[in-house]
Amino acid sequence: MNSIFENRRTNYKSARGRVRWWLLLVLAALAAVGVVAGLAWRDYRRFADAPLQLEQARTIDYVRGTPFRDIVRQLRREHISDGSPFYWKLLSREMNVASRLQAGEYALQPGLTPRGLIAMMAEGRVVQHHFTIVDGWTFRQLRLALASESGLQQSLPGLDDAAIAARLDIADGKPEGWFLPETYAWVKGDSDMLVLERAHEAMKKALDRLWPLRDPQVPLASPYEALILASIIEKETGVGDERARIAGVFARRLRIGIRLQTDPTVVYGLGEQYDGNIRRRHLETDTPYNTYTRDGLPPTPIALPGLAAIEAALHPAAGNALYFVALGDGSGRHEFSASLEEHNRAVARYLNRSRQR
Repeated sequence: MNSIFENRRTNYKSARGRVRWWLLLVLAALAAVGVVAGLAWRDYRRFADAPLQLEQARTIDYVRGTPFRDIVRQLRREHISDGSPFYWKLLSREMNVASRLQAGEYALQPGLTPRGLIAMMAEGRVVQHHFTIVDGWTFRQLRLALASESGLQQSLPGLDDAAIAARLDIADGKPEGWFLPETYAWVKGDSDMLVLERAHEAMKKALDRLWPLRDPQVPLASPYEALILASIIEKETGVGDERARIAGVFARRLRIGIRLQTDPTVVYGLGEQYDGNIRRRHLETDTPYNTYTRDGLPPTPIALPGLAAIEAALHPAAGNALYFVALGDGSGRHEFSASLEEHNRAVARYLNRSRQR
């Protein structure tokens, strides 16, 4: 009997030893897993909050429909990030934005972290480009500037002015003057037509706002006539405090029936025939835009007027001047006269200064 009990006791001790050995083995394995998991988590945290490897600013383009993993591959290929696709995916899930990453062009600045980049893409903080329409540009110059704006999708080449006007619902197919000089933001993927739409909408809103506030004595029958006169004022002077005075001259001429006789309209009517010098034969050659040969305003604006020129057209300065001529001293300013005799003397002074210069 004693030997049986001893055998059982031995077997029990042996079984308990084996259990203890397996338990220690499991605990060791769990500890190893814990260490590995801790190291992996530490590496993940390092990845998420360490700056990307950027020596200078650059951009990445996340094209709509492209899997985000392709962007990750690009970052790894260009040695901007060493994070694995799994880390990037885990980070987007941790931030709860995995389904909200937006396509677009993004600016990467030195110091940006993966967490910062994911937040930027979730909020859609894409690169904003800017396009400035300059006061006094013609529509032709605007089209050329848009065509040279890299990054804008080009839809205007192949369309004539009338087709563009039709798309923008501009009456009579004449787009000249209908775009407000201002700076417009656009993002990669936007089109040149979208910029035109914004500028056209801005001009319509400006005229809708300013026309009801006009001087009731202004000799203009419509907002479009105001746009035409403003474009002439814009081309006549770049000196701010002269705009209202020049508008006053034109308003008085319109009111009493004297022709405007303004050179910029003649130049516009000449189109590509103009070589930089206006000659007497140009003043005597009749075109729809020759205000020396035709009464009243030309049929369309001759440029894109800014808000200041529109304000001047609607609020001309009081006075009795009917003429003006450049001083010719390089200042861009003008001398104003109430009579033809005074004006002729002012012209003589201008010619004398021009010869001296």
